[in-house]
Amino acid sequence: MSDRKRARELGIVIGRLATGEHNAITDVAGVRVGHASVVRGDDVRTGVTVIRPRGRQLARLDPLFAGVHSLNGNGEMTGAHWIREAGLLGSEIAITNTHSVGTVHEAMIAWDVERRRDPADSAWQMPVVAETYDGWLNDIDGQHVKREHVFAALDSAADGPVAEGCVGGGTGMICHNFKGGIGTASRVLAAEFGGWTVGALVQANYGLRALLTVAGVPVGREITFDEVPRSGLPTGLGSIIVIVATDAPLIPSQCTRLAQRAGMGLARVGSVGADSSGDIFLAFSTANHPAAHYRKQVEPIDVRMLSGPMMSLLFEAVVEAVEESIVNALCMATTTTGIQGRVSHAIPLDRLVEVMRKYGRG
Repeated sequence: MSDRKRARELGIVIGRLATGEHNAITDVAGVRVGHASVVRGDDVRTGVTVIRPRGRQLARLDPLFAGVHSLNGNGEMTGAHWIREAGLLGSEIAITNTHSVGTVHEAMIAWDVERRRDPADSAWQMPVVAETYDGWLNDIDGQHVKREHVFAALDSAADGPVAEGCVGGGTGMICHNFKGGIGTASRVLAAEFGGWTVGALVQANYGLRALLTVAGVPVGREITFDEVPRSGLPTGLGSIIVIVATDAPLIPSQCTRLAQRAGMGLARVGSVGADSSGDIFLAFSTANHPAAHYRKQVEPIDVRMLSGPMMSLLFEAVVEAVEESIVNALCMATTTTGIQGRVSHAIPLDRLVEVMRKYGRG
């Protein structure tokens, strides 16, 4: 049993907005998350994480309005061109390692085919698969993520609390030269502002120790390499994928604006969008049901959207949720030994709390 704790369990409060019940992306009603971790021998430390935006309903059957943004494009997110073009997300979302994108992409299609009610239905597919590089800890060239792992993650996707840290696609990831991985958080606007929920999930695998900042505290400068050895390369080579969900009624351009703000949450933790980093963000809204576009080919479609001034509150929610998601990924990750005996050390929680208190933040 891990003794790791999330940021708020350590007394670290990020931002001013309230969290949802589980402080997770699954606080957005209907959103489900599943993981499949692949840990074998001394050199396999990888996996896949999935998000099902419509819960048990296939996203293909009920597309959502969505938007994407690339802060730095040294990475991959399949299906992004269509989201930019049409503003539609008609796929579940998967996050894995760089060399397993193809396998996961094919598996998502196969999973959907097996669940079609009409075998004659040759529905068009554009799976969304994103990646970060886990080759410092994992035998990434071995392509150990298989179809059965993708199926398991999709079939087990659930609402409620979300496993974080060294799980699913985050199993072999490194963040700010500590062990990284999966993290999530949520924010809920006050009732007088609509009560909308915003949730974020990250696969954090980026950054330099010296830049790590938690709630404004320069934690990375306080916990030195003499104290906790460096994980990963000195350059901080890596990436981060951010998925943002909301139940606020938004149109595609507004979703894109939410996705852009994920970069501000990332900056608060200490990212500069490094040249070698793939920092790619996707945001979707569960409120509208644009599938009507395909059923009503002549009649106009009614959609709902928030006013411009209301977007600022959602922007704040995104920034806070992304910031806390990254910190949760760091807090929940555990020290991991991988390929060639390399060790990625988890951030020591006692020292983290000590540093936060030193600056009056814990």
